[in-house]
Amino acid sequence: MFENQPSGDSSDPSQTCTAAVFHGAGRPLQLQSFPRPVLRAGEALVRVRLCTICGSDLHTLKGLRIEPTPSILAHEVVGEIVDLAQPGPRDLDGKPLRRGDRVTWSICVSCFDCDRCRSGLPQKCRRLVKYGHSVAEGREALSGGLAEYMLLRPGTAIATLPRGVPDEVASPINCATSTIAAAYRAAGDVDRQRVLIFGAGMLGMTAVAMGKELGATQVAICDVDQQRMTLAERFGASDTLTVDSIASRNASFDVILECSGAPEAIEASCQLGDVGARVILVGSVMESRPVQLDPTTIVRKWMSIAGVHNYAPMDLRNAVDFIARSHHRYPFSELVAKTFDLSDVNAAIDHSLEHRPIRVAVRPGASTPW
Repeated sequence: MFENQPSGDSSDPSQTCTAAVFHGAGRPLQLQSFPRPVLRAGEALVRVRLCTICGSDLHTLKGLRIEPTPSILAHEVVGEIVDLAQPGPRDLDGKPLRRGDRVTWSICVSCFDCDRCRSGLPQKCRRLVKYGHSVAEGREALSGGLAEYMLLRPGTAIATLPRGVPDEVASPINCATSTIAAAYRAAGDVDRQRVLIFGAGMLGMTAVAMGKELGATQVAICDVDQQRMTLAERFGASDTLTVDSIASRNASFDVILECSGAPEAIEASCQLGDVGARVILVGSVMESRPVQLDPTTIVRKWMSIAGVHNYAPMDLRNAVDFIARSHHRYPFSELVAKTFDLSDVNAAIDHSLEHRPIRVAVRPGASTPW
């Protein structure tokens, strides 16, 4: 299935590792060998314990979004630190990291010095680098999760993971969970508020559980997939709705998180907001048709609309805390439908595309798929 291609000149097997490389939409990933880099100040090398395949990875593989090639995709990762530079990085709490620590880290690497970083938007840094979205070449080639090892660059926000949180639960923390933490931060206090979520994928399931934990009196979810909405009830959804049923109930909400990216859902969001409502757009990460909004309604209702893309280190911190505190109350572990070995990564992708589970995982060194 793969063509094994060397990418470095190291002949010592202990100093090389394997990664699955993306060379273009519609083409199978190829297993290639890469040298393990000699670390520089502030860097860490992690062994990938588990990587989950995000919807954005599937969009790239299908050609719906463009990423540079060749690249190592995937960013939802749990890793174990195997080597540290001197001086080495610290975690979000300022503690020195150690070999053997189980960690996750921000998708984004920011400079924390440009005007955007200084103004509170490090997730939109002018020199931003994103794991799983970079060219796989040079000493920083190991930047994606579909690999045995990853290099963590200086400036990466790194979180130590609590014991008791399974890898399958922890892996999406640095993507879906942190993004939803950022969305709720943008929405403000939701205690005793009515929350509506569009989209019952990983973002939506997480948003339901987090909304309930934040004290919302109602957490409703809307999706076209009835099976997913039934699952959302186990994450705390008080109502599972279709667009038609929302309209027939004449419902209104204080906070609306739009996680599907569907233009129709965005239009419905602005219709369903009550006076003072906050509409947070999360799912619109690919081009779509323009949406039609009635500005009079938005003005008269004092509604606000905000977009959330990427997240800040504080959101990663809040996401880890949320999962550590709450994961046992919700079936997060069931969202990973199947786990494959890295050598079977193309089968993992095929399974994701064919069966559309919430998540499929890749574990380097796994003996056989579940």
